[in-house]
Amino acid sequence: MSAAPPAPRERLIVGLDLPSVAEAEGAVAALGDAVSHYKIGYQLAFAGGLDFARDLAASGKKVFVDLKLLDIDNTVARGVEAVARLGAAMLTVHAYPKAMAAAVEAARGSRLCLLGVTVLTSMDDADLAEAGYAAGAEALVARRAGQARAAGMGGIVCSAREAAAVRAVVGPDMAVVTPGIRPAGAAHGDQKRVVTPGEAIAAGASHLVVARPIVGAVDRKAAAEAILAEIEAAATRP
Repeated sequence: MSAAPPAPRERLIVGLDLPSVAEAEGAVAALGDAVSHYKIGYQLAFAGGLDFARDLAASGKKVFVDLKLLDIDNTVARGVEAVARLGAAMLTVHAYPKAMAAAVEAARGSRLCLLGVTVLTSMDDADLAEAGYAAGAEALVARRAGQARAAGMGGIVCSAREAAAVRAVVGPDMAVVTPGIRPAGAAHGDQKRVVTPGEAIAAGASHLVVARPIVGAVDRKAAAEAILAEIEAAATRP
């Protein structure tokens, strides 16, 4: 990835967290040319969304397949190869060193940007302690970011609250993709480590993933354009 940040319109990734391909198609149609990049996660992937991802990529949109791969090396590698054949632009892999190494080798020669998932934005220090981790979120994110860079991954997924620290670890060239983005005043839902679009950009995020505040809006295009305006304002602020 180039050290130059992408254009503001390409920095917004809309999460198609919807129960059917028909509803996803409706959201894409409603957003029109306002949005160029979409995320497909478990909910839609398991409802026919992977075929939809192929069609979306063929139509010229960028597709982020968010399946957070983690398995034995061979299984991760074969999964990465299959996603690359879909024409996807991005794919998430849990940031465990062996899984990342297998994924990087499998993606070699393709245009797929592999993203290491550090700590889910629905988890805080108490959740990590309950799961058996000695480190808190900030320390664990930094450690996994360093491991992702060493493995040759294309970027990191982390909360925007850790984006500045991650950027310091990975340098200017890797993608820093931040979910858990909520415009000021929006409900947090099940997210715990959330920030606004402008705060995320200021912290060093290259891409913002926004789902419910856009796909759940009455006027989806207006919601997306408002977030894009905030991204552009933050990106051009001295």
